[in-house]
Amino acid sequence: MEDVSPRHRHRHNRLKQLRAFCHAAQERSISRAAQRLELSQPSVSLQIQALERELGITLFERRGPKIQLTPDGESLYEIAAPLVEGIDALPERFEAHSHRQQLGHLDIAAGESTSLYVLPDLLRTFMRHHPKVHVRLHNHIGEEQIEAVQQDQVDFAVGSSLDLPEDVIYKAIYTYKLKLITPLDHPLGTKPDISLEDLGSGELILPPRQLTTWRLVNLVFQQHSIPYQVRLEVGGWEIMKRYVELGFGIGIASAICLTGADNLMVRDLPEVFPQRTYGVMLRRGRYLSPQARRFLELMAPQAFSGATDWESGVPDDLQESVFVPSDRQ
Repeated sequence: MEDVSPRHRHRHNRLKQLRAFCHAAQERSISRAAQRLELSQPSVSLQIQALERELGITLFERRGPKIQLTPDGESLYEIAAPLVEGIDALPERFEAHSHRQQLGHLDIAAGESTSLYVLPDLLRTFMRHHPKVHVRLHNHIGEEQIEAVQQDQVDFAVGSSLDLPEDVIYKAIYTYKLKLITPLDHPLGTKPDISLEDLGSGELILPPRQLTTWRLVNLVFQQHSIPYQVRLEVGGWEIMKRYVELGFGIGIASAICLTGADNLMVRDLPEVFPQRTYGVMLRRGRYLSPQARRFLELMAPQAFSGATDWESGVPDDLQESVFVPSDRQ
């Protein structure tokens, strides 16, 4: 139950009393102070009288039609005026402070695919609305991303991960399917049903082993006891697509990088292949700067708007994707 004791009521009313007192001192008139405060004259008089009773002093003496501060009143005014002015100016000062925060910086760790396919539209919108925020993209992948997040080298990382240390939180935002990509004239480009044995025949082109895609593919083959061979490991989706186009082999790539403009055949994989998620990695308990929070709210309003406490971890419903872009499924 709310405490309504006289002591607490006095504390609640003290600001009103001090404001009435300061305005009366500045105007040297109760009536003009009432006009400034948009109150009745009796109301202002009662506020001042209550303050006098509480402090046990007299604040004003009358000099004809005007009022004048007593020595005690002058002492109180010297103390109270800056306090009242500071509180009354709080909205404007906070707005100015928020405006200065627009001048900060934003550090994001992301791999090549995220930087090329997830972030451009988001960054374009963010930088249009916050032109004075200096944005820095750090090209990190795998364990490099996690280390950058843990050591506060970046505000957050955007990418994909299978497992994380306990001090890093992952919020999945986007989901993409894995796809088979082949040269235009490759037999698998038109084969009705593609099996794991077809994929493991020795023509696979995959990203490096430390990346999530390679680990997902390896996990699927191991779970089904299907031997497979990797013909070539390449450093990114664009390089993979180019080498597939050149006829070096077939690739398994996230649909995030398949725009429809590639000179490739794109096929669905067997259902045993899981979807890829891309999301945000945050150090648990990290303070998010206003710039970082604004970007995350832009990225996923459902997940981040109004969120203030990352210590509690990720709710179960945020472990799944928030958005499923349909144009690249």
